[in-house]
Amino acid sequence: MNEKIAKSVSKFLSLVLRHSPETINLKLDENGWADVEELISKCSQKGNKLDFELLDYVVESNDKKRFAFNENKTKIRASQGHSISVELNLAETEPLEYLYHGTVGKFLENIKKEGLQKMSRQHVHLSKDKETAIKVGSRRGTPQILTVRSGAMHRDGFKFYLSDNNVWLTDEVPAKYIDF
Repeated sequence: MNEKIAKSVSKFLSLVLRHSPETINLKLDENGWADVEELISKCSQKGNKLDFELLDYVVESNDKKRFAFNENKTKIRASQGHSISVELNLAETEPLEYLYHGTVGKFLENIKKEGLQKMSRQHVHLSKDKETAIKVGSRRGTPQILTVRSGAMHRDGFKFYLSDNNVWLTDEVPAKYIDF
């Protein structure tokens, strides 16, 4: 499989399944699921050649497991990272004592004042290890890794969720729980 094509398809799927399904007039249900046949058809109508084999490859090979099929592979959705309102039906989960967030230096002063905010997404994303946080932070420049005292947050009543692709999610992280 051509990795360049797979990466392009993955980026396009992120757009339509996480942020703008209207780009191809795709309908998502309240849980973010799209019909696979409709997705393939509407992608092709908009000039984005897609078949089930390529879609299956992208879902299975994506290193971050950004997408998931239902059991019989008739529906697909993004695992997390939505800027549109969807209910992922994730169970509240007790987090690890420490989680990590990758960012870049230009955001540090604001984070020190405001903490981590979900901004346009449904949740703040946290990683279980520093290596993953480094990868996330590296997308925008030299990574700065923040340590979040998630165990303390949880004991103080903050809720955490673990997405299907092992990204920790929460509504916010006040600055007092962050080690810079």
